[in-house]
Amino acid sequence: MNFRQIPNTITLARIALSVPIVLSLLGEEYALVLLLLLLAGLSDGLDGWLVRRYGWYTRLGGYLDPLADKILVLSTYLTVAYIGLIPWWLVLLVMGREVVIVGGALLFRLLTRSLEMQPLFISKVNTFAQIVLVLSVIIDAGAIIVIPVAYLEALFLVVAGTTIGSGLAYMIAWGRKAWQHGRVAS
Repeated sequence: MNFRQIPNTITLARIALSVPIVLSLLGEEYALVLLLLLLAGLSDGLDGWLVRRYGWYTRLGGYLDPLADKILVLSTYLTVAYIGLIPWWLVLLVMGREVVIVGGALLFRLLTRSLEMQPLFISKVNTFAQIVLVLSVIIDAGAIIVIPVAYLEALFLVVAGTTIGSGLAYMIAWGRKAWQHGRVAS
């Protein structure tokens, strides 16, 4: 293995972490879940830093990194909904956003034969809100800190709003790119 593959290996390990996270959630081992989520977050930061610091970007890594994030978020959200910590309507909204983003990217790729994935600012805000929410409900469920219901309900609304906003922003961005690509190709 060459050094360039180290970030990809870390990303694959992050994908693999989704299994013990789900199992620990199902077993109500909330302290362990928080530790595993911290490890996943650190690995995400480490692989990104290695890519930026040493230029170890690979095309595979460009696809694997966002895929790892999506697998981790969706598996965690599905599980916390299954055990009753967040409402299903919110999980369906989060999943719908992912379908919009991935579907838009695939359609763009099919139509233009090109694809550059750049996260939008609203998407980063949405990801942050999603992480804060899932950590909050896990902390509350584990009685590590009792979180006020009003705070959690407000977080549900923030995640819902940023999820909808992010999905719409991606639809507009993909549409604009497709329009510009069509104009250039003409």
